[in-house]
Parts: sequence; C-alpha cells; structure tokens
Amino acid sequence: MDTEAIVAETTHHLQPLISDLGLILMTAGVAVLLFKKIKQPLVLGYLIAGFLAGNHFDFFPSVTDIKSVEVWAEIGVIFLLFSLGLEFSFKKLMKVGGTASITAITQIVTMVIVGYFVGQWMDWSKMDSVFLGVILSISSTTIILKTFEELGVKAQNFAGIVIGSLIVQDIIAILMMVLLSTVAVSNQFSGGELLQSVLKLVFFLTIWFVGGIFFIPTLLKRAKHLLSDEMLLIISLALCLMMVILAADVGFSPALGAFIMGSIIAETTQAEHIEHLVKPVKDLFGAVFFVSVGMLINPQTLYEHAIPVLILSLITIFGQSISSTAGALLSGQPLKQSVQTGMSLSQIGEFSFIIATLGMTLNVTSSFLYPIVVAVSAVTTFTTPFMIKLSTPFSEYLSKKLPRKWTKRIERYSANAQAIKSVSNWQIVINAYLVQVIVHSVIIFAAILLSSKYLLPLVTDFQFGNAIGALITLVVLSPFLWALSLRRVAVNEVAVLLEERKYRGPILMMLLLRVLLTIFFIGFLLNIFFSPIVAFITLIVALIVYFVFQKRLNAQYHRIENHFLKNLNAREITKAKRSRSDLSPWDGHMTFFDIATESNIVGKTLEELKIREQIGINIAFIKRGDIMINIPNKNERLFPGDEICVIGTDAQVKEFKSYLDQHEIDVPDTLTEAEIVLRQIELKNESYIGKSIRDSKLREKTNGLVVGIEKKGKRILNPESNIVLEKDDILWIVGNKKLLADLVHN
Repeated sequence: MDTEAIVAETTHHLQPLISDLGLILMTAGVAVLLFKKIKQPLVLGYLIAGFLAGNHFDFFPSVTDIKSVEVWAEIGVIFLLFSLGLEFSFKKLMKVGGTASITAITQIVTMVIVGYFVGQWMDWSKMDSVFLGVILSISSTTIILKTFEELGVKAQNFAGIVIGSLIVQDIIAILMMVLLSTVAVSNQFSGGELLQSVLKLVFFLTIWFVGGIFFIPTLLKRAKHLLSDEMLLIISLALCLMMVILAADVGFSPALGAFIMGSIIAETTQAEHIEHLVKPVKDLFGAVFFVSVGMLINPQTLYEHAIPVLILSLITIFGQSISSTAGALLSGQPLKQSVQTGMSLSQIGEFSFIIATLGMTLNVTSSFLYPIVVAVSAVTTFTTPFMIKLSTPFSEYLSKKLPRKWTKRIERYSANAQAIKSVSNWQIVINAYLVQVIVHSVIIFAAILLSSKYLLPLVTDFQFGNAIGALITLVVLSPFLWALSLRRVAVNEVAVLLEERKYRGPILMMLLLRVLLTIFFIGFLLNIFFSPIVAFITLIVALIVYFVFQKRLNAQYHRIENHFLKNLNAREITKAKRSRSDLSPWDGHMTFFDIATESNIVGKTLEELKIREQIGINIAFIKRGDIMINIPNKNERLFPGDEICVIGTDAQVKEFKSYLDQHEIDVPDTLTEAEIVLRQIELKNESYIGKSIRDSKLREKTNGLVVGIEKKGKRILNPESNIVLEKDDILWIVGNKKLLADLVHN
C-alpha cells in the first residue's frame, strides 16, 4: 500500500472521531457562555446542548458516529471520577462522622425502596425497577458543589453536612455499582453472590489503598525535585489509567479504578497541586461527558415517557429532600440545618448517568430508562439552586407552623445528640481488632496468592526451589503475621476492660482467634509449596522460629507501619489539622478565612476594625505561620497571610465574607487548631454565680471566650461582657483545650 493510500485510510478513520470531538467541544463552549450569562448550572447547559446537537435534530450539526461519542463519554467518566476521588478521599470518609453517614444512609435506603416500588407501580421490569431505585438515591456532587460556589454558601453550617453526605454517597454508589453488576450478570438476587462481590470489593479496595498509600506518596516525594508540572500531570494520569486497567482486569468498572486512584493521590502532600493540574483535564472531559450524555437522548422516547419523567422528577425532588431532612434530624441536627441539608440534596447527576450506562452496557435495562434518567437529572439540576435558596425561608416557615411541642422536642434531641461525643471502650477495642484482622488478613492472603501465581512457577524446576520460595514468602510476610497474631491494639482500653471479669473471656478469645488465623495462613502458604506432611512439619518449625524472633519482627513491622502512617498523615503534618466546630442548635459555628496580601484591612488592630460591633462575630484565634495567637486582644493587628477563625451564625458569617470580599479577600479556607476547642459547660461552681462575664475572669482562666449562653431556655450568641451569670446557665466557651478541661473538673 503506497503512502497516499495509508494517509487516506488514516484520514477516513480519524475524521469522524475528530469532527465529533470538535462538535462536542463547540456545543460545550456555546453552553458555557449562554448558561453563565443566564446564571444557570453549566451541567444543565451541557445536557441541553448535547440534546440539540444529537442525531435527532436535522437543523443543528450532528455527530456522524455515535460509537465515537460513547468512547468520549467513557473517557469523560474516567477523568470525572478521578477528580471526584481527588476531592473525596477514603480518609475523609473516616472523618465525616455520624451526622453525614446517618443522613446519607437514610436517604439512600429510603430512595432505593421508593424508586423500586415506583418502577413496579409503572409496570417496569424488576431489573429496571432495581436500577431506578439506585439511580434516584444518589445526589450529584458536581451540581451541588458548583451551585454552592455560585451561591456563595460554602461557608455556611449546613454545607459541611451536605459535603460529608456526598462523600458517603460516593462510596456507597461504588459499592452499589459492583452489586448491580453481580445481580445483572446472574439475573437473580443471590445472597451468596452478593456477599462474594462485597468481600471481593473489600479485598481489592484494602490492597489497593494500603499498597497505594505505602508506595505512591514515597514515589512522588522522592521524585519531587525531578517533577515539573507537565511530568506531574502525566504521572498522575498514568497512575489513574493504570488503576483503571487493574480494576477492569479483576472484573470491576473502569470508573471504580479511577475513583480509587484519585482517593489514594488525595492523601499525598501534592494532592492540591495535582488537583489544580488535573482540573483543566477534568473540565474538558467532564464537558465532553455531559454533552455526550445529552446527545444520547432520544426525543421520541422522552415524548412517549413524559409522564414518568414528570413523576420521577417530583419523587426525586421531594423524596430526596424529605429523606435527607429526616436523616439529618435523626443524626441530631437542628431543624434549620436539616431542612437546608435535605433541600440541597434534591437532585441526581453523574453517578446516576454512570449507573444507567452500566445497565445499558450489561443489556439488562430497557432502552427508555437512560433518556428518562437524563431528563430527570436535567429537571432537578435546574431546580437545585432554587431549592437551596428557598431552604432557609422554608425552614423558618416550618419552625413557625409546626406545633411548638414538636419543635421543642427537635431542639432537645439535637442538643442532647450534640453532647454525645464519647464511644465506649468496648466499641474501641472491637473496632481496633476488626481493623487489625481485616487489613492484615487481606495483605497476607494477597501476598500468598501472588507468590503462588508468580513465584512458585519460577522456583519449581530448581533443587530446593519450593523451600526457597516458601522461605522468601514467609520472610516477606513475617512482620504482618506477627502483627496479626500478637500486636497489641487499643492498649489502654483493653487494660480498663480486663479489670472487669465479664470482658476477660471475650478479649482472650479474640486474641486466640488471631493466633489461630495466623497459624492457618502459615499452613495455607506451606501447603502450596509442599506436600501436606512436609507442610505440617515445616509449620511446626516455622512457628518455633516465629516466636523466637518476636522482637525483630516487632521492630520490622513498626518500621513498615511508621512508613505507611507517615505517608497517610503527610498532608496533615504539612498543614494544620482541619475540622469543623459548631454551636448547633444555635446556628453558630466556627468558620475560617485567609487574610490576603491585597486586603486593605491589613495592619489595622481589631479595635480599629470593630468587627464584633459591626457584624456580631468573635475571632477565636489567628494563625500566623507557625505562631498561634489564641483569643486575640483588641490591640492585635491583622497581617497578610493570617488565617483567622471566626464564630457566628450563618447570616453573620455570610455578612463577614461579604465584608472581606469588599476588601479583596480570597475565598475562605477551612482550618482549625487542636489547641483551641469549643466546650459546653453547665454552670455549677458557686464562685461564678452572680458575677458578670467580665468579673468572673473566665477569659483569663481559660485563655478563652464565652461565645454563647443559654439562660432558662433562652439562647444568646456572642453575649456582652456585662451579662450576669446565674446558676444552671449553660456556657459555650472557645479556648485552650487543657484549661477548659480544668474548668470543667473544678
């Protein structure tokens, strides 16, 4: 074949792909300009632009090859989920706490059940109904975050609950994708197969996460001086695609692999930098994905199923709002924050598209489900900003219209729930033992499987090859075998429990089970390399050696563990530990802002600025580099780069943000320091009763600030210093953790 023929053949294959990508990007660009102008979510613009640019409208340019659109959509899903993983790591899931978890789980369970029965009511197949329930249960992270940013409510109290709920939802969505794949392949609801899928997912998630945290941050750290922005971007995307391949090879969705790698990289010290570098790629392929989704909509199908679209849109808006509100109330949030949370989560988005695509790919759902889901998403995307804006007035309307008995019960339940912080020693011990057993069992089992698959074939043909292979594997695994069987966990809690006779038996039983499990793994490994009799003799010898070298194994394991923990916590070590404190159900909370270099309030004292007098907020601390100024006095000045913590209501925080914006302040960044905490104290000490806040010297004694008082059911946020303290007053004080603890115990 001559050169001209090769060029012609290449052009023939290349032209549809390039022209279709050009059309997708052109429609996305038009959507961005138009929907920015009318101040609507860009995702909605992408969907509508794709819908108009699809093959179903002759008066607009249309794609020539629908398969190429599907290819671009798949690539878009991968990078979209990779970016979501960068924002919501597995470690964040451990930190979101009970409020977000209860809210998300309540919403998902409720909507899965409602969606399934609505599908059955509309005479859909069982599989369509199952997919519909899952699709309607997952809110849209992309839409909510963009809307929060556009409306400027990210600093408000309820936004933290919403974002925490989205983290939980993302993880559960990944799990449900795996379970749906299992159900779709077997076409039946087999409990055994579902359990097997869950165990398989847990196994690979543990291996990938532990292995990724152990190696990837080290790799990025050691190569840091060699990595330009270009190389760092290439390596990040390469790691993403490598995990995509691994996930596909073991039978999971490629999107799962992208999400996991994003979550692993999110724990590195360069996470923010990588997220910044990947953002243009995410925006590009995210636009491609949403436009291509719109292109796959058939208007004829929408016309035929207009009534289901309307019904499902209403069910999504009201069902998500009510179930999320109920979950937030159940978790102990006050009425206002619960309603704001519920109305913010009232839409479906990217995960719903991905799950609908999964059903199409597996050929288990009807052709009408996908366009219906996209239409419902478009409707709920459009309503999301209005739902968030209306949430505050609607919560105030509810608080006035609900019976006073109900609102008092909600307030009492919320206050009690916020006060419950402790976890029993027995729970701590069980959690520690479960983590110890699961993590190390997965590592050991994975290493044995790798050894049997790759090492055993290499050594079988050599003399004493099996013995050498078994020895190498045992040496590599020995620190983990020691940790599984003998490493002490939750030492202080176990010591307390052993003092009570009823806990001694269970604790000793758990230790025995760990030892037996270790012996089982050693025997399982040796049985792969030797005959059963030789394996048994070798097992005895191995156990003797194992117990003789306990101290060395202990030291080796702790070196491995310290390296892992160093990588895991590196981001927190280089940056102050982040968290959020609040004054629920007062609507007061801590929020954090950066003082920019161009701000014209720089250099002024707090007395000159009169922030408290003008806006009503208090400044709890100022972080200036490595220096922490706790409870700054009126003569303290603000400097460029200062990070300040303020306490106030949503309205006050919003007003303060506007105040800062007028002085060219950057977007706030959340931060808090472990030394400064918020404590609720019931006033019992006679020495304080009858004195004003100023005369009680509470500020001096706690190096803190009284930011709230509850007097006989009446709440006062940021009280004046001349207010007199009375018996049974409940004080909220922000101040030094140790000094506050001393005050509580005195």
